[in-house]
Amino acid sequence: MKRKIALTTLTAAMAVVLAGCNTTAPKDDLSARMETVQAENAELRSSVATLEGNISERNARIAALSQSGTTGGTSLLPPAAKTGECYARAFVPPKYETVEKTVMTREQGERIETSPARYQWVEERVLVKEAAQALQVVPATYKWVEERVLVKEASKDLTQQPAQYKTVKEKVLVRDAYTTWKKGTGPIQKIDEATGEIMCLVEVPAEYKTITKRVLVKPATVSEVEIPAEYKTVKRRVVDQPARTVTVEIPAEYKTVKVRKMVAGPTKRSIEIPAQYKTVADQKLVRAGQLEWRPILCETNTTSDVVRRLQVALKNAGYNPGRIDGVIGRDTMSAVTSYQKANNMAAGQLTMETLKKLGVVASK
Repeated sequence: MKRKIALTTLTAAMAVVLAGCNTTAPKDDLSARMETVQAENAELRSSVATLEGNISERNARIAALSQSGTTGGTSLLPPAAKTGECYARAFVPPKYETVEKTVMTREQGERIETSPARYQWVEERVLVKEAAQALQVVPATYKWVEERVLVKEASKDLTQQPAQYKTVKEKVLVRDAYTTWKKGTGPIQKIDEATGEIMCLVEVPAEYKTITKRVLVKPATVSEVEIPAEYKTVKRRVVDQPARTVTVEIPAEYKTVKVRKMVAGPTKRSIEIPAQYKTVADQKLVRAGQLEWRPILCETNTTSDVVRRLQVALKNAGYNPGRIDGVIGRDTMSAVTSYQKANNMAAGQLTMETLKKLGVVASK
């Protein structure tokens, strides 16, 4: 691609030179322009040579990597690749095969069988209760007697005599007598503004008021009063003869009972039990899980119609691919991975094997 760009640039430069030859510019100016174009051409040739060297080196590296991928080295590139196909590493699950083997289900041992003891019934006279002595209590006897008892002791009480008062009337001075000026009445001969007004100095007598008040006649007093004791005659139950104890002999008690006695003791014997075996199916690893190059569906070799058919096939198989929109999204790839793991297929990429298994593309 870079080589093609460089050649296009070189052609454009030559066109400029040819166009310049048809102009009427001065000879010196034309020579200068020719030298500039030649210098640019030399620089372009050098760039083209460098690009060609880089392309050759890359082709050699790709060939070396392809050879190492097909000769058993590290598979850096997919082996036997076909033009127009895309490849990706997918995890191929491990492969197992069922083998039968004999295993011990129970180890060798022994069983112990026992014979119980033999018993028979016999009659025996057994002591039920031993002879003993008991203390018997003779209760006390009581009688009723009359007794004069003190109910309330003698005491003293304080009696308070209230104070005595009487109501008296008394005349009290409310306001003292005083003199004051008052306007006089009578004929007024007015000569000018300063004459004609009469003022009299009058004495106002004192004012009194009769009030009623309560005065103490005899103050309150406190006197001490003797209160005699109080007695009552009551009946009281008293002990006539106190309680006492006497010793009583209790004879032993016997009873005839049936007793179960052992005639022969228990016995035991050991029995050998052989080991037991059975044949079981076991899973043997034939090939470990690994990453392998597998042809896949990618943007280079797919269309939205193929992706839509893939989503429909996943949905019909019971795996939710999300929206049926012809776009490989997170939900679609999650459904693809679940389908691959459930069918023990290489998982992690949208392989052509998966598309064939789902019937999206035809098997060749």
